[in-house]
Amino acid sequence: MPFVDVGELRTHYELTGDREPVLVFSNSLGTDFSMWDPQMAELGRRFRILRNDTRGHGRSSVTPGEYTIEQLGRDVLGLLDALHLDRVHFCGLSMGGMIGMWLGIHAPNRLHRLVLCNTAARIGTQEMWNARIATVRKDGMKPVAASVIERWFTPGFRASCQEKVARAQHMLENAPPEGYAACCAAIRDMDQREAVAQIKAPTLVIYGGSDPVTPASDAHFLKDRIPGAAEVELPAAHLSNVEQADAFTEAVRHFLSR
Repeated sequence: MPFVDVGELRTHYELTGDREPVLVFSNSLGTDFSMWDPQMAELGRRFRILRNDTRGHGRSSVTPGEYTIEQLGRDVLGLLDALHLDRVHFCGLSMGGMIGMWLGIHAPNRLHRLVLCNTAARIGTQEMWNARIATVRKDGMKPVAASVIERWFTPGFRASCQEKVARAQHMLENAPPEGYAACCAAIRDMDQREAVAQIKAPTLVIYGGSDPVTPASDAHFLKDRIPGAAEVELPAAHLSNVEQADAFTEAVRHFLSR
């Protein structure tokens, strides 16, 4: 797999296919870009697909210090510049969706269409994120992974698709603790509730009807706040692209093919 060096950051990425335009996938907190494997076969027939491990995750650099959503957004722009990619479709889930919002606000000329999945313009409280950061720095990822996985998938999916759930939990447990904590800080300090009204790119909001992390009210807020946005509900919890892979892929395909 190739890497791109921009400043102090080495980004691990994969760019596949030859069908324009490019579709960028951006990951959830605690995952690497393999979380998008369920979408690759179908969407790879229609788009060039760029996936990368977010700063602090996967095989990308774990740079020191707390991160910001602006920093993670600029990482995406740096990767696009390094690969000589001008305008792209962008699909981000959870933290990836927060990065997508930042790009829609601050780099509108780089986007064709924007898909915001299982995400929100503001998530949680300072106290909640500080507690999680402290836990990860003290005890590592396993204690956090056990509780997070219950929010990622519905009880029915956890019971019927144990292999997929185990794969996701393994990915989470093996996330770099310092990178995870640094990205928790980025989410903790993010509030884009007012600024999302500036997004001009055609936008689709996908949400899980059983998502305890970013519930339907967060999706409705984005849909109402972003001019012209549409929304799709899936019967899933937080990682809707895994739990409802076919329906998720079809929603993205349909929206990007208009």
